[in-house]
Amino acid sequence: MAQGIENKVVVIAGASSGLGEALARRLAKDGAKLMLGARRLDRLETLAGELSLDKEAVLRTDVTRPEQVQALVDKAVALYGRVDVMVNNAGLMPHSLLERRKIDDWNQMIDVNLKGVLYGIAAALPYMKEQKGGHIINTSSVAGHKVRPGSAVYAATKTAVRVISEGLRQEVKPYNIRTTIISPGAVTSELADSITEADVAANIKQFYAETAISADSFAAVVAFAISQPEEVDINEILFRPTKQDL
Repeated sequence: MAQGIENKVVVIAGASSGLGEALARRLAKDGAKLMLGARRLDRLETLAGELSLDKEAVLRTDVTRPEQVQALVDKAVALYGRVDVMVNNAGLMPHSLLERRKIDDWNQMIDVNLKGVLYGIAAALPYMKEQKGGHIINTSSVAGHKVRPGSAVYAATKTAVRVISEGLRQEVKPYNIRTTIISPGAVTSELADSITEADVAANIKQFYAETAISADSFAAVVAFAISQPEEVDINEILFRPTKQDL
């Protein structure tokens, strides 16, 4: 078991695949008590079975619905009595040039990548304030630091996650709550599957095939942040594959 992680109650939104799934596997191994949320309940139930979790430790959760995110956190507290860590990890990445006017894609990214994080903060924060402790972890991206053609809206949502997280960090100091932004580069996940433009998807998938590192790298980084002593607040981690230039 990992010191600083064992027996902590961790809620993961976006846990059915990719980064969230890898994190759930890592934290279960480290002895955390998990509550897993995602839209694909069948995947969550399979994962919970593989990790020998309580059957109540999963909940179908659409992060664009604030009441569903609240229900996920409420269920964690009902099951375990508290919430120690909230990981807001759900995300989409339908890249496209702005001139293609993919307005539905833009709205979806804003709803999932940005509003979903806000809903996770809103759900967990009252419990953590009452506990006088907790840890909120938000997944941003290298795109929250760098923008390139075709990634403008995605980068905007991920930059906003960093800005909101920094504002949150300053606001929650009186309550002994820690905050961490995780900004991955190319890490193996299903993000590229959300791209609706065939030519863009082909290019991104080729880039990931040549460059991406395992989702276990994300899990290791998050575990590092969680495992620190309570007086240590790891506020941001930016990491990439060694060979990724942007």
